Amino acid sequence: MSGITDIDSLRAGFQTPDPSAAPMTRWWWFGPSVKRDQLSAQLDTMRDAGYGGVEVSVVYPLSEETDRFMSETFLANMRYAAEEARDRGMRFDITLGSGWSFGGPHIDETTAARRIFWEQHEVTEGETRVPIRGSWPGDEFIAAYVGAGSSQETPVSFERLDADGEAFIIPQGNGPRVVLVAWSRLTGQFVKRAAAGAEGPVLDHYSQLATDAHIAYVCDPMLDAIPAELIGSAFCDSLEVYRADWTPTLIDDFIERRGYDPREQLWTLFITSDGSAQFRNDYYGTLSELYEENFVARLRDWAAGRGVPFRIQSYGEPPATVSSYRSADRIEGEGWGWKEITQTRWASSAASLYGEELVSAEVWTWVHSPSFRAVPIDLVGEVHEHLLLGINHFIGHGWPYHEPSDDGFGWIFYAAGALDERNPWWPAMPEVSRYIHRLSWLFRQGKRASDIAIYAPYPEVRALIDSRESDSMNLWAGTRAYVGTAIPGAIREGGYDFDVIDAEAMDVVDPARYGLVVVPGVQKAPAAVQAWLDRVEAAGGTVLNAPTSGEGFAEALSAVAPSPISYENSPGGSIGLLHRRVAGNDVFFVANTGDETVSFSGTLRTARQSVERWDAVTGRVVAAFDGCGTIEFVLQPYEAAVLVAFDGVAHAVPATPSLDRRVDLDTGWSVSFGDEAKPVTVPHRWEDDDALAAYSGSASYTTTVEVTGPVEGAVIDFGDVEPIDAGSGERVGNRGRAYRVGITSPIGVIAVVSVNGIEAGIAWRAPYEVQIGNLLRQGSNEIEVTIYNTAANSLVDDESVTASVALSRKKYGQRFRMQDLDAATHALSSGMLAVPSLRLPNE
Repeated sequence: MSGITDIDSLRAGFQTPDPSAAPMTRWWWFGPSVKRDQLSAQLDTMRDAGYGGVEVSVVYPLSEETDRFMSETFLANMRYAAEEARDRGMRFDITLGSGWSFGGPHIDETTAARRIFWEQHEVTEGETRVPIRGSWPGDEFIAAYVGAGSSQETPVSFERLDADGEAFIIPQGNGPRVVLVAWSRLTGQFVKRAAAGAEGPVLDHYSQLATDAHIAYVCDPMLDAIPAELIGSAFCDSLEVYRADWTPTLIDDFIERRGYDPREQLWTLFITSDGSAQFRNDYYGTLSELYEENFVARLRDWAAGRGVPFRIQSYGEPPATVSSYRSADRIEGEGWGWKEITQTRWASSAASLYGEELVSAEVWTWVHSPSFRAVPIDLVGEVHEHLLLGINHFIGHGWPYHEPSDDGFGWIFYAAGALDERNPWWPAMPEVSRYIHRLSWLFRQGKRASDIAIYAPYPEVRALIDSRESDSMNLWAGTRAYVGTAIPGAIREGGYDFDVIDAEAMDVVDPARYGLVVVPGVQKAPAAVQAWLDRVEAAGGTVLNAPTSGEGFAEALSAVAPSPISYENSPGGSIGLLHRRVAGNDVFFVANTGDETVSFSGTLRTARQSVERWDAVTGRVVAAFDGCGTIEFVLQPYEAAVLVAFDGVAHAVPATPSLDRRVDLDTGWSVSFGDEAKPVTVPHRWEDDDALAAYSGSASYTTTVEVTGPVEGAVIDFGDVEPIDAGSGERVGNRGRAYRVGITSPIGVIAVVSVNGIEAGIAWRAPYEVQIGNLLRQGSNEIEVTIYNTAANSLVDDESVTASVALSRKKYGQRFRMQDLDAATHALSSGMLAVPSLRLPNE
């Protein structure tokens, strides 16, 4: 992406990455109620922490008085924030709505989301004329059907009944029958967690009329207020329009696209019958097309006309396909799980298929719930999972707008996380951001090496949809459930990578691109798909029809595709590999995603002469290897390595001395919590002292140590991490797809180390150690370790959070529900939790 032509420019870019690759944060504005001095101050804090930009998301109010969404003052404050971001060299993105999903007071019965509502009645054999009268405001008649049977003996088929606009006629029968009546009904879904003034129905994502209404009310005024040159992108969050399977123009749209009237078989959406799979594929496929054309493409075209890119998380309901992303400018995912078909894999596959080099993700959604429980190693562990999924830009979730308060925390989002300077461990955030920044930049270069494709069997998935169930039309979730975890898991554990490919993408993807295409659990592929698969084989590739159980798949996989890495001893299932090809070089990311140290040997699949290991914290080359040789890996829990293979001579790396001499620092410590230092025995856990159990902040531990002999490369080692028993209460707060690392650390949470008055570094991840050899001297040395914990300790006693929630509920109704606050202090451990040691070279 940045004109990298050789190893030298790649190395230089990694050391000083382009600012555009820095992580961003979602910035929640509550109300919207903001003050300009606080907008400026928070942008300063974000910039200083290493954030490269913000994405403004306007949500529910938390204050007695608030501005209103789309008011003149709100738009003026948005422009002010955009200008302030520009002045700091930061990107500013806008969300084209408030809450989830798009909608508001400008949406009415003609443009609101609709669904098919089914009435079922038992009738006798007599002829009956039934007046057409909807039972709910906005109901519109679609069709009526009759079938022989009862509620106990479900009919196996139905016939459509004649209707004249006033009534439908049930003809004479010869026994009990069931009548189905299909109504077009408003889903009744209103924008959830909406700002003041943003309340109203969710719009119909299949209707250009509805999209245009939203453009006129929200999108155009925003771009009128904020010049395009101040905006990084215009954004749409994930699709959460539940049960919406109808639009007023659907009959005509379906006939135009499929050549027959859907009303003849519409009843098969309610009662599945033999032979209905094709209709269901046609029906839900039509909805996917209408969503892509009338919502995604329409917003992209609008955005292009206003001079800004359109970015979207295109998964959920409506039933977005992988290829629906082709109608957006920028592709975004969400969700960790490197061995699964996640929403992130959905997005990164689309980027790979359609040649988009940049693909972002909303990261840290629900991270270590509740708010303020997440710590730096949680953040980086989840980032590693997203990198393994093909992501190369990160937008953190998120930063709650807040104002200084003497009464407590103030405003936080209803869900984790709250990733701002109110976390005591915030001194580590600049280093965390630099680490993410370098990795993001590096994995924007070149192309991700995906040698395998998994076919997304939409016809089979659509045949299982029951739109009466929430999230049933979610094609990503349906595909993930249908394919299962065995096949993707075997691919990733074998060191391979993959894309999810759908039938639409086969029109643009070269059949020679993939050495292996996996067709999971499909008896007979559609003709166009089969023709492409035949061309894959003709080009020398392999098509592997595999059971979704994954039985025998790993063996078949290894027989047809060479792995990017050859393991000499199995590393187990926690080691993930990412491979990119960059200007004639090979870049590998090897990550331990598990809670135990893993040692293994491997040879990279590369023909390059040399391999260097690069450190993403410092940007330096830390090791060098023969390109054809075996590399010994020792990866701590949630540790990752960057390896770059190239032709040429590797940088000379000074030999690392063996640190076999250990001096335990088990005596002579004193601790200060901002007052007079007092002697202390380590380990020292703050929560064991009732006076410190609800303390959030820092404490400085100091000791003096006599050092003799060589000190080159010496480190202060705080101890090993320990896995958490997955079945214990330690997992409280890990809700759903929330991420948290499965370890306890020897410090709670980070440690800033100074030696003889000079800061040496920060320990915030495994291995929990800091190099101090360059600061040690012969004789007496003073070591200071300042430990910072989480804000969660004091959250449980904070009344400002519950007060703002109660105020909002009383004045604005139940717009949200705070999550997991009762778990805020569960199993917290702060302080120096193990005896540290000096590790020194032999004398």
